[in-house]
Amino acid sequence: MREVKINGLALDMTTNSPVIILAPLDSEELLLPIWIGHFEAWAIGMELSGLSSNRPLTHDLLKSSIESLGGKILKVEVTKLVNQTFYATIYVEMDGTIKEIDARPSDSIALALKAKVKIYVADELFQMKKGDGKTPGVTDAESLRERLRRINPEDFGRYSL
Repeated sequence: MREVKINGLALDMTTNSPVIILAPLDSEELLLPIWIGHFEAWAIGMELSGLSSNRPLTHDLLKSSIESLGGKILKVEVTKLVNQTFYATIYVEMDGTIKEIDARPSDSIALALKAKVKIYVADELFQMKKGDGKTPGVTDAESLRERLRRINPEDFGRYSL
C-alpha cells in the first residue's frame, strides 16, 4: 500500500463525470484516476475547499455515527479493481478491535477527509496500463496527462459545487 494525496478533482468533459486523481506521496509520475459520482465529488470538493453545510451530509452522518458508537476511523484503503469497479476498505477501531468496512472509494475518500485520516492505495493499482483489460479508462501517467489536458484548466482542482 502507498499513502496518497488527492492530486485533483475535475469534471471529465468526455463522460460528464467527476474524476478524482490520486497520487502517491513519493511519486510525481504515478497517477490513479477514479471516476466517481456527482454527489461524492461534491462532498469531496466541499471538504477540500474547507466548506461545510448547515446540516450534516451523508459523510458527516457516517463519521458522527461511528464516533458516537465509540469507534475511531483509522484509515482508508483503495484495495482492488474487479470488473472495472474499484473497491475500498474503511478501518475503524472499536472496543480494541479493528473492523474492516467494505466501501466505495469515493465514499471512503470523503470520509477520510472528514476524519482527517490517511488514504492508501494498493501498489498494483498504479502498475496497470491502458489496454490491460482490467483498467477502466486510462491509468498510465502519459495517457492520463493527455486526457486531462483536454479538461478546462479552470475546472481542474476546483470541482464546481
